[in-house]
Amino acid sequence: MFIHDIMTREVVTVAPGSTLEDACRIMHDRNIRHLPVLEGDRLVGVVTDRDVHSATSALCLAPAPPRGLVGEAMSRPPRTASPLDSIDEAARTMRSAKIGCLPVLDGDQLVGIVTGIDLLDALLRMTGVDHPSGRLEVRLSGSSAELTRLVAFLGEGGLALHSVLTYVERPEVVRTVLRVATVDTRLAARALREAGFEVLWPPEKPWSP
Repeated sequence: MFIHDIMTREVVTVAPGSTLEDACRIMHDRNIRHLPVLEGDRLVGVVTDRDVHSATSALCLAPAPPRGLVGEAMSRPPRTASPLDSIDEAARTMRSAKIGCLPVLDGDQLVGIVTGIDLLDALLRMTGVDHPSGRLEVRLSGSSAELTRLVAFLGEGGLALHSVLTYVERPEVVRTVLRVATVDTRLAARALREAGFEVLWPPEKPWSP
């Protein structure tokens, strides 16, 4: 999945000479937290509700509005993304820079913006959580053959897969999370255990402290 698949294309922007009070009003009225800052057609920064608070010690909705200009409070230079960047690249950039959005540039033209919420929505779509489904979690050896065997076993049993995600738990051990086309996964879990797989979810017995 790429940034152009999830970005907001109608971007609300401000100019460096706009007041922080105006920026706060826009963010409040549009229910957004990030405003790319354009000088003409050129992206020069990003201002957020946190930038305003840090610059003025005043909240956007406080009785006394924040004073000053956007250009004085904005973050610069802005971190950006390309429409053809993958969402994992964007997530890595936002996490490492500890930022909540990335303006999207096609060349020098601002064509969209992607936020942390957009990335969470994309994760839900990619994992199939937004459709009726059930969750299985299996611990496998690091061998690719084990994952192949797991997927083949479920397919032979007629259980359709919505998504398969894996991550390394420790060297040579991989956790595999599957979304499958049934809400009740207990029968599938039982069959997997009988076939020798270590099933973590659903648990065989109720959890106890």
